[in-house]
Amino acid sequence: MLCASSLSVVLVFISSSALLVALPDVSRDLDATALQSSWVLLSYMLTTTTLILVFGRIADLVGRRRLYIAGILVFLLASLACGIAPDAAVLLAARLVQGVGAAAIVTNTTALLTDVFPESILSLALGLNATVAAVGQVIGPVVGRLVAESFGWRWIFLGGIPISLAGLVWSLRLIPRAARPRSGERLDVPGSLLSVAAVGLLVGAVSVGGSAGWAATPVVAMASGAVLLGAVFVWTQRRVAHPLVDPAIFRDRATITLFSAAGLCALSSYALVLLASLSFQAVSGKDAVEAALWVLPTPIGTTVAAASAGVLARRVPARTLSTIGMLLIAVGAAVLAGSLADDGDYAVTAVGLGAVGVGTGVFMTPSTAALMTRVPEHRRGIANAIRSALQNAGFLFSTALGLAIATSGLSAAQQAAAYDGSLLGLPATDVQAFVDGVRAAALTFAGCAVVGALIVAFGPFGPPDREAPLRPGTSSPVPGPGTTA
Repeated sequence: MLCASSLSVVLVFISSSALLVALPDVSRDLDATALQSSWVLLSYMLTTTTLILVFGRIADLVGRRRLYIAGILVFLLASLACGIAPDAAVLLAARLVQGVGAAAIVTNTTALLTDVFPESILSLALGLNATVAAVGQVIGPVVGRLVAESFGWRWIFLGGIPISLAGLVWSLRLIPRAARPRSGERLDVPGSLLSVAAVGLLVGAVSVGGSAGWAATPVVAMASGAVLLGAVFVWTQRRVAHPLVDPAIFRDRATITLFSAAGLCALSSYALVLLASLSFQAVSGKDAVEAALWVLPTPIGTTVAAASAGVLARRVPARTLSTIGMLLIAVGAAVLAGSLADDGDYAVTAVGLGAVGVGTGVFMTPSTAALMTRVPEHRRGIANAIRSALQNAGFLFSTALGLAIATSGLSAAQQAAAYDGSLLGLPATDVQAFVDGVRAAALTFAGCAVVGALIVAFGPFGPPDREAPLRPGTSSPVPGPGTTA
């Protein structure tokens, strides 16, 4: 089961991380604008983030295996479309669809592993799964860059199709079949639409705000719409018979701690690799292959730490490991704020990148295991979906916020030069404005990581809950004796 899921998990992360260093090639080849270039990254994460909640609920209703296999198939077809896209608009559309498949895969992987592995070795299985994801981040920038240099960036997508086919066949054979859930519940369609619309508007506001200005009418309108729809969503979830997100999940304060920390970890760490890569190319004059090699300390650190954390989590409290992980991210981001764009300090930059990677790996495994063992089996799909949605929202907002801060002092033409690696051809003041923006973004992410460390260290973080009784007339659990209220 773990092997069957690994192939698809690797491809999901490759599809995200490979473009972190290949973005200048894509921008030049398709003559993309600065906005289109950023959305080549953001569109994939946007779709994944907005659909994870919906797919998590569907998984609980129709079965995780079916949705997981459907996700692999959609991801495969969308990868083909990305590889043959004739222009930036088609690529963006294909990336959106690819995100649909990724959402179905990401939503189900952790829950499927939790269903199969006993609690005594669950942390080890999740650690190996996190290691596989980190490996995807490692080979994404490097192998993706080498493939782009040798065959063109399109083969980043086309080269993964045989692997997707193998993952599909393997999953059909090895993932155990389970009886279809018969809870009598139905999908909350209005809630699903509200959640997708609210997240989409919020992402749009963050991504456009950096270039158009945070007070611009479209930005304010999108942000206001997101808040309004979010409020309506929360209101409806308390009143429908079968909500998309069962409010009972949030009655456990320790679960809220774990959800919040997952989002902050992703927010504070993800964009640092992108900012470092852009800085190496746009400011230090490195080519894309060199940039890919120079950012390796982060994914390598994540790989090693995630594998180690799976073993350590059986002996060291999850709270301790998670707190250490967040603090390492904060230290790494602070180091990067002082060393990025300084060729003479690459050794220091490498230490900062490595600290971010190790911190991410140390945090992921114990915090995920702690969350998944807290919730009843019939709510694992939606609980993992909430965690994944917050994590992917963190990835998405990290990218959008990092790019917005880094390029806030640049014009549209200067932003395009930063994205395609030609910033060095502009005046020194423009280069320095980008450097100052990158460093400000790194400091911002360091602050986010500190907040995450405080939440994990001092927030509720108790032992797993037991199955809670159902509310009369519904299939939703209410807090039981072991629930932290």
